[in-house]
Amino acid sequence: MKNSKLFETHIKTINLEEAISFYKKLGLKLATIIQERRVAFFWLGDPEKKEQMLGIWEVEKEEFIPAHFAFYVAYDQLLEIPAFLHERNIPLTKSFGLDTSDAVVHAWMPSASYYFSDPDGNSLEYITNLEGEPDARMGTLHLKDWLNR
Repeated sequence: MKNSKLFETHIKTINLEEAISFYKKLGLKLATIIQERRVAFFWLGDPEKKEQMLGIWEVEKEEFIPAHFAFYVAYDQLLEIPAFLHERNIPLTKSFGLDTSDAVVHAWMPSASYYFSDPDGNSLEYITNLEGEPDARMGTLHLKDWLNR
């Protein structure tokens, strides 16, 4: 099982139609909606390969628990994320005490990320791996500081 991939993950929403609209804005391909179960499934990555899926389940407000997951992108794509989200009126969110002026680097990996939220407050992230050796002592910093270390 060591070399397995994550095929699907699930999150909750309070309003399925609003969630469907949001995830379509991100460019995800809607696979199906099962109205009687109040769930929608989206293909992640290449929808022709059918290798990854996101399930979004509508629940009552008192049952809602926010979750987090990340979309992997190439480094060049990550640099385009602020403009991509801005064009869709989706704001970036501060992360780990750092403002949104630059990607956030987790030096222990190392990786760079931008964070944002869906309409329900689920925490979402675009992430890429970075060149270089991990250095947990550096903590979390902006990408420009990682590149200038």
